[in-house]
Amino acid sequence: MIRVDGRTLRCADVVTAASTEGPLGIDVSIAALRGAESAWKLAEELSTRRIVYGRTTGVGANKEDPVGEGESPDHGLRLLRSHAGGSGDVMSPGQTRAMMLIRLNQLLAGRAGLSPELIGALATAVRTGALPLVHRLGAIGTGDLAPLAETALTLTGERPWLSGAVPPVPVRAGDALAFMSSNAATLAEATLAAMRLDTLTRASHVVAALTYIALDGNPEAYATPVHEARPHAGQVACAAEMRRLLGMEGTPKPGRRIQDPFGLRAFPQVQGPALDAIHYLRDVLAVEINASTENPMISTVHQDAYHHAHFHTAYVSTALDQVRATVHQVAELSVARLGDLVEPEFTGLRPFLAAGPSGSSGVMILEYVAHDALTELRQAALPATLGTAVVSRGIEDHASFSTQAARAATAAGAAYQQVLACELVAAVRALRMRKAELVALPARDAYETAAAVLDPSVEDRPLTEDIARAVSLLDTLALV
Repeated sequence: MIRVDGRTLRCADVVTAASTEGPLGIDVSIAALRGAESAWKLAEELSTRRIVYGRTTGVGANKEDPVGEGESPDHGLRLLRSHAGGSGDVMSPGQTRAMMLIRLNQLLAGRAGLSPELIGALATAVRTGALPLVHRLGAIGTGDLAPLAETALTLTGERPWLSGAVPPVPVRAGDALAFMSSNAATLAEATLAAMRLDTLTRASHVVAALTYIALDGNPEAYATPVHEARPHAGQVACAAEMRRLLGMEGTPKPGRRIQDPFGLRAFPQVQGPALDAIHYLRDVLAVEINASTENPMISTVHQDAYHHAHFHTAYVSTALDQVRATVHQVAELSVARLGDLVEPEFTGLRPFLAAGPSGSSGVMILEYVAHDALTELRQAALPATLGTAVVSRGIEDHASFSTQAARAATAAGAAYQQVLACELVAAVRALRMRKAELVALPARDAYETAAAVLDPSVEDRPLTEDIARAVSLLDTLALV
């Protein structure tokens, strides 16, 4: 049961909603519903005695154009219709479910001034699993206008449902902008991508630990005194996790080399920034999914409306850019370790972990696959925040492009899991070929879990299925 009260929604709840097909158990706060209704009544009253953007005026460059009292309901419908111009692919069901949950939660923060009927219809859709048909394109990080307009028109009965349905509700005066003033679709994708990258970075500790064992790594690189000397939080956490996985207590025995390649030796220093960046991104998203972003903001406490710029998502876009950049560096180390695993000097095995006749290729192709995926990740890591946009006749003269940054984060996660899968396949094969006897450590549990799933045969053969199985293992390994 997910609590929806405008204050306590968690990133994990968003993932749960995205992965739940059909009805979703939500506990909608009655107090929050009453607060949202009070804000609606106040917005209605304010609109009779002062200018309120989007209610008594047009929007964007039309902000000076007054809307007559008798035109208000039609004005709302026209706004929704004109902004429901989404294009491109249909948004995935998971992202759509997550978007709807986030938007419902934001509305229950009680500052939108949205009619109770529309909030109720959205809550019913979330609870029953009804999905509107929403397109991906139509936002630049200053409000997901097109996706949310399409969602609102579906709730009114003007657009088709992708699956399920709820009884249509009318659009009240002021409902249009109040519903669209959010980045819920962007936040949905950003949250799902952030949580996926969080899982992958946790799994990467385990994969790196298996490679460490296969290469007889030097434990000094993870020693507590080393990281106490430069105590960045993520770096310290990474080193501690490696010590836990590898059972490094006291003074472990030296490795084969006085210094390992950077893929092992510099792992905490490179993984640390990624852990810190993901932690910060999750903190940003935890604020955003519980935030009141509607412009204008209706404050029942102060009995007034405030015009502002909470629709701008620079926090989200810059945090996403940082995450992708740091994850790319971690992926580079994974590819470097893969290169070490196919090198006899490091493993004591044949080149490319080959078996059979001379000239066998073994896992040679894994390097090509990993570098291909790394290149895709490199493209996804390019910063989205370096561009800008001037729209609506110049009145909206900056954009965060958090929407594009979130899409790039999704692509980064898809590429990174392929990189890690290639390293995992090679590490497990190397440990099998060395017939390594692992003591009772978390790393042994990880090895046995992976070995039970990955094909044990070492002759030359297609490795496509091995990589796919390795990808499917990453969620499990993240929990070791």
